[in-house]
Amino acid sequence: MKRKISIQALLFLLLVFLASGCSGSKGDKKVSSEATVQAEPVVDNETLLLLRDLEENGDYVNSQYFPSLIKASVVNDELNGNNLILDLRSPGSYSKGHIRGAVNKKFRELPEYLETGVKPFEYDKIIIVCDDGQLSSYTTCLLRLKGYGNVFALRWGMAGWNTGYAKEGWLKGVSGKFGQDLETTSNEAPSAKSMPLLNTGLLTGREIAESRFNSIFEEGPDSILVSADEVFRNPPGYFIINLERKDKYENGHIPGAVRYKPESTLGFPDIMATIPFDRRVVVYCGTGHNSGFATAFLRLLGYDARTLRYGNNSFMYDKMIAEKSTLSWLPFTLSESGNFPVVK
Repeated sequence: MKRKISIQALLFLLLVFLASGCSGSKGDKKVSSEATVQAEPVVDNETLLLLRDLEENGDYVNSQYFPSLIKASVVNDELNGNNLILDLRSPGSYSKGHIRGAVNKKFRELPEYLETGVKPFEYDKIIIVCDDGQLSSYTTCLLRLKGYGNVFALRWGMAGWNTGYAKEGWLKGVSGKFGQDLETTSNEAPSAKSMPLLNTGLLTGREIAESRFNSIFEEGPDSILVSADEVFRNPPGYFIINLERKDKYENGHIPGAVRYKPESTLGFPDIMATIPFDRRVVVYCGTGHNSGFATAFLRLLGYDARTLRYGNNSFMYDKMIAEKSTLSWLPFTLSESGNFPVVK
């Protein structure tokens, strides 16, 4: 059973604490989580209000719809349907070739476009497209959290749509260069301490959410990706989160990486408080899709989070190919590309 009760428990205890007349800054107020958690994390009131708002508005990151990915074959089958395709690539890349009917938009333009440019809920699906699926995964999570429940990320990005893009993108991004540098020792998560202070000065969860969404879209997507070369050059320079199954993690992971369960981490204050917010966080999974979704949630909550581009494919590709059947790895190959036509 999922422990979403922890948010309500934290809010209840916070209200009791406030009612007791204790003084001090918001950052100094300690709020106990469930009794099963040994540490008592410091969770700011604004963070609790934001988490409660996200939970009450569908608890997307712990729903059956997370992560919201769509295959190129489905998009192709529905090209004549009631869908809106938003292409986040550069205008130059878009003009050289794009999916028929796709609208080219910048990441920063999306909130205003979806509020005033179109009527989003009149579409069956809104499909976000980028080069390799990483930015579209990140964007889709933000839009889903914002309330757009019909948004999907195109799996593998344009590389999943056409083999030409696959050869120039994903197939150049895969690598087995660090396959011999993996660690098999399990690393424990730190003790729960605190979560980032949001410091919006706002009083309701909805206001805080809108402020955080505006900040995320204004800052743009330039800093959301990190390469395997950067991470393996200095693993201790990052707090590394592995979002894989336990058997995959134990079979080999980036040195120092801590495994967090995808189904019971995001939105749980007692678990999220074990993630150091004063360090740069790198999240990775098999393909970079799931980690893109998780990174969006963490950044919304104030963490300096990055997603590892191409995931495990970027550093242990040969190992994934060799162990595909035994560990159900998903290495990218041309078979993942639909080779569907583009228009100019």
